[in-house]
Amino acid sequence: MKPGRTIDRLIDIMAALRTPKTGCQWDLEQTFSTIAPYTLEEAYEVVEAVARNDMYELRDELGDLLLQVVFHARIAQEQNAFAFADVVEGITAKLIRRHPHIFGDAKDLSPDEVKKVWNKIKAEEKAQRRAERDAAGYPPDAPEGVLSGVPYAMPALTRAIKLQDKASTVGFDWNDARQVIAKIREETDEIEEALNAGAPQEDVAGEIGDLLFAVGNLARHLKADPEQALRTTNEKFERRFAHIEDALAKQGRTAKDATLEEMDALWDEAKRLERE
Repeated sequence: MKPGRTIDRLIDIMAALRTPKTGCQWDLEQTFSTIAPYTLEEAYEVVEAVARNDMYELRDELGDLLLQVVFHARIAQEQNAFAFADVVEGITAKLIRRHPHIFGDAKDLSPDEVKKVWNKIKAEEKAQRRAERDAAGYPPDAPEGVLSGVPYAMPALTRAIKLQDKASTVGFDWNDARQVIAKIREETDEIEEALNAGAPQEDVAGEIGDLLFAVGNLARHLKADPEQALRTTNEKFERRFAHIEDALAKQGRTAKDATLEEMDALWDEAKRLERE
C-alpha cells in the first residue's frame, strides 16, 4: 500500500491495520481507552510545535493527531456505532449551524449579537442532543449544572480556570484581583499552619491544591493564561539552570559538586545577564 494525500488513504491504511489475521497485532489490541492517552499526548505535541513555531514538526504532529481521530472512528465503525464520515458530517453541520451570520440569513451582526446567537444555538443543540440520546436508548447525560461540560481530563490548572469562568457567570466570583491576592495569602498561611500542626500529607496536599486554585484564579482575573505563564517560567528556569551547569562545566565540575550557595550565586548571575 502506497502513501497518499487524501484522507481516504489514511482511512484505508487504518482499516488494513485493524483487519483480523492480516493486520497489526498491536493496533488490533487497542480500544478507545487504551489509545485515549495517546490522543491527549498528540494534542500536547501539536501545542508544543505551535509554541516553538516549528512548521516542520507541526505538520508531522497534526498528522499524528489526525491519526488518533481516524483510529477512534475505525474502532467505532467496527462496533457499528459510527464511521469517520459521520464525524465529518457532524462537525461540518455544527460549524454551519453555529455561524448563521456566515452561512445563513443572520447577516451584519455585532460581536455581542454573534455571541448571543452562538449561546442560543448551543442551548438548542443540548436539548436536541438529549432528545436524540433518549430516542436511541443511550443512558442519559449527567444532570446539567452551572459547572457542567468541563472535561475532567483537562490539565488541572486549565480546568480550574474553566470552572471559575462558569461560576462567574452566576456572580460567584471576586470583584477585584486584589481580593484574590488576599485569598492567596490566606491559603499560604493555611499551608504553614498545617505544617506546624504536623498535619497528614494528604491534608497538606489539599491545602496546596487550594493555593494553586487561587493562583489560577488570579491569572484569570488578570487576563493571563496560567498554562502559558507557567510554561514561560519553566523555560526561564531551564535557561538559568543551564547557565549554572555551563559555568560549573568550565571549572571542570558538575552541579553535584557545587554547594547551594555557589549555585545561588550563578543563578543570580544568570538573572543579571538576562537584564543586560
